[in-house]
Amino acid sequence: MTKAEKERIKRGEVPEDWKANSSKLAQKDRDTRWTVKYSKAKPKEGDNFIDLAQPFFGYKNHISIDNRYGFIRKFHATDASRYDGKLLAELLDKENTCGDVWGDTAYRSQANEMLLQNNGFTSKLHRKKPKGHPMPLRMLQANGKKSKIRSKVEHIFAVQKDKMSLFIRTIGLKRAHVKIGLANLVYNMKRLTFWEQRAAFTG
Repeated sequence: MTKAEKERIKRGEVPEDWKANSSKLAQKDRDTRWTVKYSKAKPKEGDNFIDLAQPFFGYKNHISIDNRYGFIRKFHATDASRYDGKLLAELLDKENTCGDVWGDTAYRSQANEMLLQNNGFTSKLHRKKPKGHPMPLRMLQANGKKSKIRSKVEHIFAVQKDKMSLFIRTIGLKRAHVKIGLANLVYNMKRLTFWEQRAAFTG
């Protein structure tokens, strides 16, 4: 794919030579995007943490879960470049009996804080480090307590990636949405089996 073709796709347009070849067009995924995920490499003794930048191409599974049982309650599929913080409204569930909402710093914004307040939720979102200043100890400790709950959602992604081998090979966001939705449903079935077996064992 040429640079010019990429630019046209980003604008929502279809390159002219693709239009003339229906077979080629059918095999081109115009909905997916690239993104970069940053993480810290485990340092060797005496070294500092090293920032790692990993490029990913595809789609993203945005989910919300219940704190007590870990079921996926709502999800939203997007291309990989969509910013998590913009999807909070899609994931809120007023039928959830818990009004507290946990999330990482990507969800912390003035708009999202107002969104939660106006819909009767209590924000437990991670606070961001003050720009140009070290993280205050009190804030660091508060974030640490929140992480114990928020990290439960990472377990789901780990299961889907490793044990379920979730990989999107379909073309287009609509098909990706269906496949991701089915993967979420299967995860919930596995979770239900876990709780039923636990209840039978303890009962």
